[in-house]
Amino acid sequence: MSDRVGNVTLERYEQIVNQARELIEQLTGAQFALGDLALEIEPLRPLGGSHEAPDEVLFTVEESLTRFADDIGVALSTVEKWRWTASRWPAGRRRKGISFSVYRILASVRDDAERWASLDDPPFNERTGQRKWTPDGAKRLVGQRVDRPVTTEEKVQAVTDLTRDEEVAAIVTADLLRRPAAAAQLPQEERVRVVQELTRDDDVAKTVTTDLLRRPAVARETMRDDTARFLVNRAQFDNSAQVRERIREHTPAVRKIEHTIEYLDLVGSCHSYVASLGRLVPRLRGQEFTEDERETVRRGIAKVRAAADWLEAAIDNGEFTLDEQLAQLLKGE
Repeated sequence: MSDRVGNVTLERYEQIVNQARELIEQLTGAQFALGDLALEIEPLRPLGGSHEAPDEVLFTVEESLTRFADDIGVALSTVEKWRWTASRWPAGRRRKGISFSVYRILASVRDDAERWASLDDPPFNERTGQRKWTPDGAKRLVGQRVDRPVTTEEKVQAVTDLTRDEEVAAIVTADLLRRPAAAAQLPQEERVRVVQELTRDDDVAKTVTTDLLRRPAVARETMRDDTARFLVNRAQFDNSAQVRERIREHTPAVRKIEHTIEYLDLVGSCHSYVASLGRLVPRLRGQEFTEDERETVRRGIAKVRAAADWLEAAIDNGEFTLDEQLAQLLKGE
């Protein structure tokens, strides 16, 4: 342990503390005395009370106290603090060794008996190992924010108060999220919620999603989700369609080329089907089929017939929409 406090020895420090305590005692006495004088000028009264005598001009409380504050050279707010604290602590309830700051904080305790009894139970000070009133101890009792937070709750409250400004909160949040150890303390649900809140903006979400999908393990696990996989595939299809549409707009000849390719694919599919049957059917001579096998082939023929009818109607009428019944048939439902 150091044998000095600041620039003085421990012995000299104790002398300074004792001298300061005497001065604080004198200061507290002076502040109470000034509060009593302010109370003499303007006693506290119930709301709406009056103290004027007949034919006497009445000063308002603020006017009287402002005049008093100006005449003694202090701020009105200071006089009001003295007066209020003195009114809450009558002379017979004041004790030595307690600063005026503590009295002022404890003055907010509404019940008189509870307020006066509070002096008998000072909080424990871990640094000194003694029970002694301090401003922070008094603030804890009445539920005010302390100047030097100690518990987790007090530190959280202090941070909350300091980050009410949105700009400050944004900077602090960004700094905290750069600390992996701090982020790891959050439950998974909270981390997910934070990411969701931060990615509400579509541009931010796009950047984050792109970065995450570049991680093989993340991409692999994500694609195991049926909905995610479907949406990714759908997005790829939509992107391809947009690219094709832009190409068509800038190069009209592409549409004609696509028509030719699609026409050739269609005709080729018909020829391929007929050619496949031409090869397969003769090979079936002499083979026997079970009833289940024949039924399976019949269902296939029904699909082929329905698809052929659909194609013929599309060519004749220009109706290329696949209705629900036909879609179910082609899917085998």
